[in-house]
Amino acid sequence: MDYIKEAFNRVKQEVDFLKYKLNDLENELKENRRLMIVICESVQELINQKDQAHQQINPIYQENIPTDNNTFKPLNTKNLGISSRNEGVPADRQTDRQTDRQAKNTIENAAEILKSLDNIKKEIHKKFKKLTEQEWLVFSTVYQFDEEIGYSDYKILAEKLKLTESSIRDYISRLIKKGIPLDKIKLNNKNIRLNISQSLKQIASLSTIIALRDL
Repeated sequence: MDYIKEAFNRVKQEVDFLKYKLNDLENELKENRRLMIVICESVQELINQKDQAHQQINPIYQENIPTDNNTFKPLNTKNLGISSRNEGVPADRQTDRQTDRQAKNTIENAAEILKSLDNIKKEIHKKFKKLTEQEWLVFSTVYQFDEEIGYSDYKILAEKLKLTESSIRDYISRLIKKGIPLDKIKLNNKNIRLNISQSLKQIASLSTIIALRDL
């Protein structure tokens, strides 16, 4: 049928789009890693400059210390828990830690996104793989009408698929029982309007579902 042929023709476009998004995400991760390295190098350079300044100042400072060491005894640096440089002020490693955390969070978020995408693909494959060919034909026709005119009903589907309305009603009930996200809206307490759930349409087009079902 024409709509099946058209859907298959769109599979390549959808797969290419997914490849593009994954490539874009990979490039973003590489750029974040590059920025992290640049920031770490800049912070290390600042630390080195502070160390050099301290080494230059420290001898002068020591010359002014009285020679009588019996008046005051130095604190045991082992028990301070902080750096003895900069007159006991803790060494500034906060920027390093923030950079590490930001990079770690970026990588973890990307991993979570990829994991979520993988779970979604597996769920779509699982749900639609178990459909019979006739159930799949009814679903794909509903999806096509949803894209073309925004809805479908038993009469439209029956005329399109050359089936009775009672058969269409039975297939729709089976699809819903199998967890396929279809919305049934009753109009004027009589006519039933069918739609693909917006949650499904937002994450997968018909061509994507076809590709995942055939995996």
